[in-house]
Amino acid sequence: MTTATPLLLGPNQPLDRPYRGGAGIARFRGTPQPSPFTPEDFVASTTEVFAGGGIGLTVLPDGRTLRDAVADDPVRFLGEDHVARFGARTMLLVKLLDTAERLFVHYHPDDAFAARHLGSPLGKTEAWAVIEAAPDAYAALGFRRAVTPDEVRDWWSGQDADAMLDAMNTVPLAAGDTLLVPAGLAHAIGPGVTLVELQQPTDLSVLLERRMLSEREALLGLDLDTAIDGLVREATPEERISALRQDRGAETLFPADADPFFSAERIRVTGSRELEPSFSVVVVLDGEGTLQPADDRASGAPVPVRRGSTVLTAHGDGPIELSGDLHVIRCRPPR
Repeated sequence: MTTATPLLLGPNQPLDRPYRGGAGIARFRGTPQPSPFTPEDFVASTTEVFAGGGIGLTVLPDGRTLRDAVADDPVRFLGEDHVARFGARTMLLVKLLDTAERLFVHYHPDDAFAARHLGSPLGKTEAWAVIEAAPDAYAALGFRRAVTPDEVRDWWSGQDADAMLDAMNTVPLAAGDTLLVPAGLAHAIGPGVTLVELQQPTDLSVLLERRMLSEREALLGLDLDTAIDGLVREATPEERISALRQDRGAETLFPADADPFFSAERIRVTGSRELEPSFSVVVVLDGEGTLQPADDRASGAPVPVRRGSTVLTAHGDGPIELSGDLHVIRCRPPR
């Protein structure tokens, strides 16, 4: 069974997530907000949440999950070179994320930690492209100074979020900003931010600040000493944070450090533009137009798009033509 692509994808927002958000996604997409606790929209997702149960997986119009469809026909979706290097894994998860409150202080394990302790070949480096932001929006990222294991243990035992945040760098966020968040760096996003998030396709978060969650949930079932062993406790200086950002006018959204994990382009079209074949998620930031295979012999029909549309393309679609007056982000796996 072949899934027709390019494919326009509607919202895929898991319910009852542990923090409030989602109004910005509703504004962006022009769709209802399912509940106050739907801050994430898993787009073209072959990844389920850490608790499992298939939550987070994209379901296609034919009833199959995208994960199963890719497994059934990996070369069409991903291309021969990708399959030769990575197998049938897409190597990419794209989300829309919106915060109505500050996120937990947490970090994501890297590949080595995930393989050693969590039975996963992939950790979770991620990156953000901000769509909307409140005037005082911010993220906390990395530590301003080196912190000791004893200090982290004290934060955990007292759940002292104020002390955690006081030790961290504050990074202002505004619409158009981008930021790469390497695995291991402690971080939290403040309230009032809507963004496109690219990440390695896992749901691995170690929460230093657990709020209502159990210790097991917050630490991914690990003991505390093991859980904090993957945390980067060295200082992250301002120069390093600057290097994780990209100029707003750049077509490539993230610095070269992102290349082993994913890539994204900011594309503006007035008229038409042809894009090379690739598995990708296209997020329309503004405007109206169409997206379709450039080759008349390809099977995919033109897909009408506007602000808030998200579209899955497969490598087998061949070159893709964007037409209209459009501003989009194209999210792709590592080259």
